[in-house]
Amino acid sequence: MSEDKETFERELKFPGVDHNELRARLLELEAERLAPSSFEDNLIFDRDGELTERGSLLRLRSDRQGAHLTFKGPAQYEGKMKVREEIETSVDDASHARSLLEGLGFSVVKRYQKQREEWRLGGVIVALDKTPIGDFAEFEGEGAEKLARRCSLDPENAERRSYVRLYEEYRLENPEAPDEMVFP
Repeated sequence: MSEDKETFERELKFPGVDHNELRARLLELEAERLAPSSFEDNLIFDRDGELTERGSLLRLRSDRQGAHLTFKGPAQYEGKMKVREEIETSVDDASHARSLLEGLGFSVVKRYQKQREEWRLGGVIVALDKTPIGDFAEFEGEGAEKLARRCSLDPENAERRSYVRLYEEYRLENPEAPDEMVFP
């Protein structure tokens, strides 16, 4: 049986974070490490640009917990906090889910990978992400701004762009980079 999640994602993302320093601070605050660093492969689907045009996203993620299909609605902002509808469900088989989406006329338009380590303090999940374009930290949940400040990160410096958008801009400055944001 799959576990479904329908909610609003509330997120702050910080580039260039020293994961060792942040990990030490999380330990000081007695945060719980949910999982060691693990690999994620993310496929972004669209159909004739209709989701991109609406500012929405359809993602199939494979990670240590299996496969998950996620719809994200258009982003809105409360200060630097990105808020968007998020509907997620687990799927038994990523390749079957991909075939189903392709059968509905969707195709993979972007792909990105990362190594993610997750922590929790109260209702906030902190993700330490290592990507092909650098290290990031994401704070997700109602108390994200407060916890970010306790970790010496200023919400005013949060990154609004998605990993997909960040990589598109990275490629403009680094045309030799691969088409997809993947590890070598």
